Amino acid sequence: MTTLTDRPTTGLMVIDVQQGVVDGAHRRDEVVAHIGELVERARRDGVPVVWVQHSDDELARGSDAWQYVPELVRAESEPLVHKSHGDSFEGTDLEQVLAAAGIGHLVVTGAESDACIRSTIHGAFTRGYDVTLVGDAHTAGDKSAWGAPPVDQVIAHTNLYWQFQTAPGRTAAVVGATDVDFTG
Repeated sequence: MTTLTDRPTTGLMVIDVQQGVVDGAHRRDEVVAHIGELVERARRDGVPVVWVQHSDDELARGSDAWQYVPELVRAESEPLVHKSHGDSFEGTDLEQVLAAAGIGHLVVTGAESDACIRSTIHGAFTRGYDVTLVGDAHTAGDKSAWGAPPVDQVIAHTNLYWQFQTAPGRTAAVVGATDVDFTG
């Protein structure tokens, strides 16, 4: 139901699952395993996988912290979008990558739930995409020292409010990794 014309394809987005981003993140190994399973399923089913990689002053491009976790390996044919803002669309070629692949429905995974994930799902939705957040395939680090709720509550809240997002001609959903349907 995307509002984007000629975009019948569903694509899997893997956002910022980088060593320095998910080191110490809530349920890191479980989340990375879910993402790995989704990547393999997407590849097997011919679903495009789009990788997003963040860099900034604290996450220097080329550093060990900037590298994707070793459990997730991007295929050479899969697009990699470099970003320096929370919303993966801002200042990047993500829109062109998705348009070239005919993607109108994004299945979103990655880190961090309260920053780049939230910014990107909202950014995609306002740009006309259908957006499915994989509720057990996103995570964040603990920011309670700065007044944020515990990470499990941040993730639960993100999943809660996203399932109730509405807009004309678009859908928002939250599903578990085992329930992801790449055909719709």
